[in-house]
Amino acid sequence: MTDSILSKAATMEIPINSNGDSRTAEDDGFEQDLQQVMVSGPNLNETSIVSGGYGGAAEGIIPTSSIKAPSMHHSNSNPSMMSEEATKGVAVEKFDSMKKWSINTYKCTKQMFSERFGRGSKTVDMELEAQIDVLRETKMKYERILRLARELTNHFYNMVQTQQALGDTFADLSQKSPELQDEFGYNAETQRLLCKNGETLLGAINFFVSSINTLVNKTMEDTLMTIKMYENARLEFDAYRADLEELSVGPRDAAAMVRIEIAQQQYQIHKDKYERLHSDVSIKLKFLEENKVKVMHKQLLLFHNAVSAYFAGNQQQLEQTLRQFNVKLKPPGSDKPSWLEEQ
Repeated sequence: MTDSILSKAATMEIPINSNGDSRTAEDDGFEQDLQQVMVSGPNLNETSIVSGGYGGAAEGIIPTSSIKAPSMHHSNSNPSMMSEEATKGVAVEKFDSMKKWSINTYKCTKQMFSERFGRGSKTVDMELEAQIDVLRETKMKYERILRLARELTNHFYNMVQTQQALGDTFADLSQKSPELQDEFGYNAETQRLLCKNGETLLGAINFFVSSINTLVNKTMEDTLMTIKMYENARLEFDAYRADLEELSVGPRDAAAMVRIEIAQQQYQIHKDKYERLHSDVSIKLKFLEENKVKVMHKQLLLFHNAVSAYFAGNQQQLEQTLRQFNVKLKPPGSDKPSWLEEQ
């Protein structure tokens, strides 16, 4: 009876009436027969699996109740889905960042053109702006000093090299010209002394150039970078201030109030940034001026004493000047690369 019912269930067609109901009287009878088979049939937990052929020994029968299905642990986190979600998160974050940058750039560009054509107001600290202008002018003059000092170093180095070659030539001719031996010897000794003093003066000038380069291209440049950040913050502050003022004079409906609140938050953020950088610039300008006076006082005194002692021919005074300012001379040939570096 069971086989006939299952065969019938496998081969019968299920018609669908116009109302979408597929149940018929024949189906109800079939369902009742199937329920009867399921109730009267064997318990699946008590069935046995025969390991051998039919009619085999009883030892080959394994109760199915003793067989446990392997536990399957399905992970809720699929790696591919997690990777896809992470990628989407990064994309959304980049989009938000680009959106904020675009809005900020638009507002700042609008403010910049408004200031240029005299349509918008600009926050100005006259005292600080004057100090910034003085710094930029001072940096240009110090760059000129640095450039000229480097040119002097190059020309003087070539002169010292020429004096050394000339002294070697005089010394060689002193050995080969007995009738002019004394005259060539005096000149050779003079050129060697000038060369030695010239190398000492070069050490002082190089120290002067190095200190000026640090002052101009590091200390002053660092302050100017802070000033550039301050100027950008000032432009952003004025842009968001103008935006808030424009919204404040507009309608006061619910949507407008939300925009005004957001604009007020952005205005406060950029105001705090502007005030912080304004304070940083003021402090750096003060310390820069003190450091500049201290450094230049030392370097100008060194330059004057060294040049004066050299052209006066006072070798002892020249060497004492270098010791006074802790200037250490490089030994001859120290600039040449080692044999390992030449390989």
